[in-house]
Amino acid sequence: MIPANSDPSDSGDGIGDGMPRFFARSADADIVAASFEAASAELLPLCVDLDGTLVRTDTLMEGMIALLGSMDPSAIFGAFAASRSGFKARVADLAPCDPALLPYNEPLLDYIRAERAKGRRIVLATAANEAVAERVAAHLGLFDEVVASTTGHNLKGAAKAEALVARFGAAGFVYAGDARADLAVWRHAAAAILVNVPRGVASKVRTSGPVEHAIDDRPPRAAALLRAMRPHQWVKNLLVFVPIFTANAMGNPHSWAGGIMAFAAFSVVASSIYLANDLLDLAADRAHPHKRHRPFAAGTAPLPAGIGLSLVLLAAGAAIAWQAGILAIVLSYAAMSLGYSLWLKRQPLVDVFLLAGLYTVRLIGGGEATGHSLSLWLLAFASFLFLSLALIKRVAEVIDSAHRSARVVSGRGYGPGDLMILELFGVCSTFASSLVLALYVQYETTGDRYASPALLWGIVPLALLWSCRMWLSTTRGYMHHDPIMYAARDWVTWAIVGAMVAVVLAARAGMPLP
Repeated sequence: MIPANSDPSDSGDGIGDGMPRFFARSADADIVAASFEAASAELLPLCVDLDGTLVRTDTLMEGMIALLGSMDPSAIFGAFAASRSGFKARVADLAPCDPALLPYNEPLLDYIRAERAKGRRIVLATAANEAVAERVAAHLGLFDEVVASTTGHNLKGAAKAEALVARFGAAGFVYAGDARADLAVWRHAAAAILVNVPRGVASKVRTSGPVEHAIDDRPPRAAALLRAMRPHQWVKNLLVFVPIFTANAMGNPHSWAGGIMAFAAFSVVASSIYLANDLLDLAADRAHPHKRHRPFAAGTAPLPAGIGLSLVLLAAGAAIAWQAGILAIVLSYAAMSLGYSLWLKRQPLVDVFLLAGLYTVRLIGGGEATGHSLSLWLLAFASFLFLSLALIKRVAEVIDSAHRSARVVSGRGYGPGDLMILELFGVCSTFASSLVLALYVQYETTGDRYASPALLWGIVPLALLWSCRMWLSTTRGYMHHDPIMYAARDWVTWAIVGAMVAVVLAARAGMPLP
């Protein structure tokens, strides 16, 4: 910005002697204000940063994550072996972003459109690689010029300031930025546009020169990260308590202590994987009508914080699992989940079997932590039931995709033509689970635990009724959520669960058959 004072001998910013410097406002502030008003009247070029400013994300970070998710060692090594500017060019080439899917800052776009309508020259000035910048500029159609990093020149901080001064002259442009690194550019701009700038940086900018416009609409990061952790999904981990009930050990405090630790371990690790999955699935989520509102896809949660939090949660979950004696099981769950996120979710049939396995692993972990291992009958029943639920999830996605006239489910290996066979697989799994449940009731429940074990047969039609209703809701297009989450919010599900509990209590109490 135009300074209150300048010192020709100071060349610490690398631009050269005689350039304006970044000083606190002095008694000459009125002169600065007058100069700014004159410059505004001349409609100085508006130079706009890309990452964190025009878009609510970091395109380089997204490219790196996409590259890591591609599981191509040669591409990853080749990119990281390059120089900083070469690295950006390599990532832009190997993992090109789709500008139509990026989360743009709409208030800033509105301001740019208004200024462009006045005849103002709009420049995209970014440290991102020129290929990324050109794609964004071409998509928006709002920029008269692009100034960006090339293969041999990284245009960040002082280097960007030098390029803009060379192009427009000192105090010959207005600059829109978002971060501390932009201070080097604001030192030489006629005025600043602040876009979700940290409070300390914004204060520094405001005391040194005029601010033309400010946008501060970023939601609290902590709330966004908490939402990305999906704590509501922890309801799935209540499966770890099932062995306590099947073993009739509700009065055993040691079993409950182990179950609580298992629940905590699976929940923390699950949140870690949810964060990793959302980071790896940015493009697919943005193309989805509902998932595009997830924090990372929408740009409301910072990518680096998501990576760090995911690692911390994984370590915390492993520590809790070690205390509960189920470290190997929880790490297996994490490995399966990560494999699913990276690759296996795009493999037809493999994905649904893996999803069913993830539910079953929770049961196994609960059995080990509580000291009540599951019988083979119960494992078989759970496996068929969870396979049915996994197929419900996929069928719901295929139906939704067909309604949107999409040829394939984004990020998955299915299309509308697979709908009938997937439904057949799922319904067969439902009836197989009910058959195994009937055999379990027949051979595993005795008078030692239940005074009237024959009453337990009432559970079988109730379980089949619930499963059939879930499938009917799916085919009618009501299944807009994960089936477990759908069931948790469904009053009919709770009524059926209540009826099952009543049947078990009646069997224990020895109530006579009607």
